[in-house]
Amino acid sequence: MMPNRGADVRKPINMGGLRGLPDILAPGLPVIFCGINPGATAALAGRHFVSRTNRFWRVLHRAGFTPQEIDPEDDRSILRHGCGLTVAVARPTPGANDLSRLELKRAGAALKRKIRRYDPRVVAFLGKPAFAAITGNNAVSWGRQPELFGGAVAWVLPNPSGRNLNFSFEALVLAYSELKAALGPIAADVNAKASRQALPATAASTACPD
Repeated sequence: MMPNRGADVRKPINMGGLRGLPDILAPGLPVIFCGINPGATAALAGRHFVSRTNRFWRVLHRAGFTPQEIDPEDDRSILRHGCGLTVAVARPTPGANDLSRLELKRAGAALKRKIRRYDPRVVAFLGKPAFAAITGNNAVSWGRQPELFGGAVAWVLPNPSGRNLNFSFEALVLAYSELKAALGPIAADVNAKASRQALPATAASTACPD
């Protein structure tokens, strides 16, 4: 569900002491998927995308990120396939629309620091509204964004929640497949830029006499 676009501040909902989900991250991953915040079901289970109506794991498999559909109980195994998981806001809520745009915006700085620290090639945001609130850009398009986020390529994907009726399962697979296909060229581009940046220093060091 979409974050509230009206009031900047909404009264936090008492979730009975539920804690946020632990990140599933490692340095230098090809992609980190960034959800909005934990829903009640996920927070209770302590697992990402555990709701039966959420299509994330099925879509990820069909799009070619994983060789088989991952069971949410084994969510950490996603690291073996070069993917990580985090959320923009740690606070659990019944739905993402229970977050204000102000709360999302305030979470942006910490999220950007996290992305810089883990240094993925791509950070993929699941849904336009959260990315728009975090960046202050209200004209967000799908796919690759023109500006980096925390030093990583920013990519916006449709939210796989079952509540997102704007995208069928097939449409989600197509959108996620486009990201999967782009990871190779993005990696090549990153490596090429790193090589070009290293050339002057290398040339200078070889030109210096002992």
